[in-house]
Amino acid sequence: MYERKTLPNLSCGLDLIGEVLYGKWKIRLLWFINEGYKRPSELQRKIPGASRRVLTAQLKELENHELVGKVIYPVVPPKVEYYLTDFGKSLIPVIDAMGQWGDQHDERLRTLIRNSHDGGNRNL
Repeated sequence: MYERKTLPNLSCGLDLIGEVLYGKWKIRLLWFINEGYKRPSELQRKIPGASRRVLTAQLKELENHELVGKVIYPVVPPKVEYYLTDFGKSLIPVIDAMGQWGDQHDERLRTLIRNSHDGGNRNL
């Protein structure tokens, strides 16, 4: 597993939340777990662009940051379910607000993102 060589800068709240939520799929994982998708296979279906390995690693980081918990059932094959901790649940209104902002600025953001991938700096 990747091991960071330098310590993160944690001088303000934005640094802290960035450190905890940094990762392409973490916000979506938190959202989908909140929506009731608990099993790794369910989360994989909700985020098909992510590899199982990456999802597992990011779920482990969320677990280490006490945002999600994991229940392992003693059955064969093993059954694993994730859940949001109270700490994780406290992030849901923040994630919801970010999603609403994205929806409100959908067209503009899509254009800007598309233009940045095309290499252009076109004005809107």
